Amino acid sequence: MQFYIMSFLSPHDLCRLGSTCQYWHTVVRDPVLWRYFLLRDLPTWSFIDHNSMPDVEKISQPLAELDDDTMHDYMTEYLKSCPGCRRRLKPCRRGYAAVTSFLHSLVINTEPRLAMFGPGLEQLEVSLVRKMMHSPDVIPVAGFPQRQINGIGSGISFMLNNQQRFNILTLYSTTSKERERARVEQNNAPNKMFLQEGEGAAECPTARHRIIPQVQEVCRVVDGFIYVANAETDRSHEREEEFAQIQAMTASDLGSSNRPVLVLSCVSRAGTRRIPCIYMAHELHLNRLARPWLVQDAEAETLNGLLNGIEWILEESGINV
Repeated sequence: MQFYIMSFLSPHDLCRLGSTCQYWHTVVRDPVLWRYFLLRDLPTWSFIDHNSMPDVEKISQPLAELDDDTMHDYMTEYLKSCPGCRRRLKPCRRGYAAVTSFLHSLVINTEPRLAMFGPGLEQLEVSLVRKMMHSPDVIPVAGFPQRQINGIGSGISFMLNNQQRFNILTLYSTTSKERERARVEQNNAPNKMFLQEGEGAAECPTARHRIIPQVQEVCRVVDGFIYVANAETDRSHEREEEFAQIQAMTASDLGSSNRPVLVLSCVSRAGTRRIPCIYMAHELHLNRLARPWLVQDAEAETLNGLLNGIEWILEESGINV
């Protein structure tokens, strides 16, 4: 009966109940209860990152296969992963950390450059980039820099919160006509940014990818990467191939291994059935990346979620926003 009643409480209320006495402190840690909360709430979370990603396979493992020795600490897993709990537990920023971040932002490029790529740029019915360029109330265009990269251009500069400029270099897989044809036919256009290496590369999605020289030049100069994933459930996805491409773009021989990766788990508009961000992170094998990453739910039509992701990647790049 206690378990049944506690299942109607919020995780926050359970934690408060557990702080009242030793008895409730023990009772509220019931692993079956917190596993229930995890499986219930995971699909509703709008972001997950390298510090909070739970072990999806352990969470999904049937309870019948677990014993007392192997029972997972689901409460700790929940509190670590839940966005609401993390906001409440997030410590205040120390004064010296804010000063250090400010001084660091003066030393590095005042307009950080971000490489944006991925199938979500090309497959969605609503163009994310076009919406960004025509939504001055959300993310105004700040200009077109003169710095050119051979074969790529200079990208577009935007303004975040009317304070911080940043530059996005958009990398498409092929020509606009080929992209549009593939989108209409729901096929994958041949990606001309990458060349697969090794025997049987065409049949093996995890074969090593080699980036064409123009894109290599981009990867060497940017401060971070934005991968736009197609999160819509009405088409098939090649996540192994996508992970191989992310690995190639973020390879350590092309720049610092600390440069962050923002994954925009994007759908065209509100109401579209989407893959939850935690399952997107799992399918893309992001825990294999030895660098900071964040998966953020986003909508192309309204740009919901975009600014949250941009703020995160700029902060991870050393910019005080």
